[in-house]
Amino acid sequence: MGHQLAYRAAADGKHPVSKLSSTSEFLAKARRPAFAAVAFFMAALATTAGHAQSSPFAGMAGSWSGGGTVTLDDGSSERIRCRATYQVSGPTMKMSLTCASDAYKFNLQAAVKAEGSAITGEWSETSRNVSGDLQGRGGGGNFQVLASAPGFNANIAMHTSGNKQSVSIRADSQFRGANIALSK
Repeated sequence: MGHQLAYRAAADGKHPVSKLSSTSEFLAKARRPAFAAVAFFMAALATTAGHAQSSPFAGMAGSWSGGGTVTLDDGSSERIRCRATYQVSGPTMKMSLTCASDAYKFNLQAAVKAEGSAITGEWSETSRNVSGDLQGRGGGGNFQVLASAPGFNANIAMHTSGNKQSVSIRADSQFRGANIALSK
């Protein structure tokens, strides 16, 4: 019926007048603010979720396990089993990494903070009672940091992608390094 009125009015050069078209126009106008409010709300949620995911440590939270090798100062190499736990809160993260073989063990703890791509924090290796500072850069699952203490320096590279993570440590002390592969 509405189409017939519109057709006749168009043929006569007039605008159709009907309760149906007035009601439809009113509903269309009423829906616009509601649609705009819903669109704004959804955009705000997407921005909030995206912002939460933009943390440089996003995707790392939780418990990880795996294994790798440790190379000792004498050049010998041993297989190790590892567990890691990451507690992420926005731009900060607390980390615990424990690795052990039959003859060797290390327990690395760290608390770090990101400001942009700069990473700073403190670390400790509890089985040897050594602690120091961490400095480096990172984001998007890739981190390069230097762990330093009096008489000790170690370069640590971490790469996280999905539920896989690799950790590479190169040191100038009792052990030369470690290569570790972890998964959630």
